Amino acid sequence: MKSMLMAGAAALAILLGGCGDGAGNSAAPVDNSALKQIPAPNNGDWTQMVVKTAEGGFRMGNPEAPVKLVEYGSIGCHVCAEFEEAGAPELRDTYVKSGQVSWEFRPYLLFPTDPGISMLLLCQDESAFFPAIEQLYKDQKGWMGKIQSMSAEQEKALQTMNPRDAGVAIVKLGGIDEFFRVRGMPSSRIQSCLADPAMIEKVAAIKKLGDEQGVNGTPSFFIDGTFAGVGNWAGLEPLLRGAIS
Repeated sequence: MKSMLMAGAAALAILLGGCGDGAGNSAAPVDNSALKQIPAPNNGDWTQMVVKTAEGGFRMGNPEAPVKLVEYGSIGCHVCAEFEEAGAPELRDTYVKSGQVSWEFRPYLLFPTDPGISMLLLCQDESAFFPAIEQLYKDQKGWMGKIQSMSAEQEKALQTMNPRDAGVAIVKLGGIDEFFRVRGMPSSRIQSCLADPAMIEKVAAIKKLGDEQGVNGTPSFFIDGTFAGVGNWAGLEPLLRGAIS
């Protein structure tokens, strides 16, 4: 677990590097025809239907969607943040909302910032999960900058901490605890979540599952269980269109 948390100055120095799975991102032409709509129950909105999955992630959309998209993403990864900005709105509002595609996000441990944030995300209620992801990516440079500007004394202290305490310290350095607090998570719940060994095991299990499926960078996408081999929206959208019959 300690190597997973990557606590220490050397790891912190690469926070904005190393993400991206190295897959090709060449874009194919996109079919722009209107998607057939699958109505949500009771005239509802599929994008408002979010559930926790057995694999540890959160899934938005039609549980019986013909196409099932799974994303492994690191909250500390700038390439993932770029996907969130460029692709997530259309993925959500066009594809998930149609009922044709469901989207499951699984937090993947890649950087030392990830464990604490991932645990707090998994402690969120279903309705709060995707909005928190969106805002964390939007504000990534701000909270990441706070962590990267830590003092030499703080860096040295991190190196001597056990993995759990290091994760908590990184959360506090970036103001991530306050981020969740102002969005309705009580301080007591934040503290209990970060101290819960079961939550550490949950985020570790998601990483293990991703590793077993061949994830070696983020974002990594799977369409109906098959690795998509692309890391941006321009590459992913044509594959989603092609998967919709």
